Amino acid sequence: MLENYFPILLFILVGLGFGVVPMLAGWLLAPHRPDAEKQSPYECGFEAFEDARMQFDVRYYLVAILFILFDLEIAFLFPWAVVLEELGMFGFVSMMIFLGILVVGFVYEWMKGALDWE
Repeated sequence: MLENYFPILLFILVGLGFGVVPMLAGWLLAPHRPDAEKQSPYECGFEAFEDARMQFDVRYYLVAILFILFDLEIAFLFPWAVVLEELGMFGFVSMMIFLGILVVGFVYEWMKGALDWE
């Protein structure tokens, strides 16, 4: 019975190896020499090591959330495109309604200025 699960176990072990081994190698082999330049803010807009209750610009997180929201539509489009022929007209109309709702949301965000950067 164990030989039936060997491919699954092998797949899990290889996946863990690809995820864990490079992180461990980087942690063990990389030089640990922090300096002021490495500790400086990078694209996040605020200092990395300050008080947790400090004020910060919410636009960074807003743009990230909007990116995730509109990027996830691709997760629905690929499987839909694969089985579109089986779904027929109902599947096509359903996806067009879904994309229409996304377009309305995108236009709303654009009009509100959520995508403008000063």
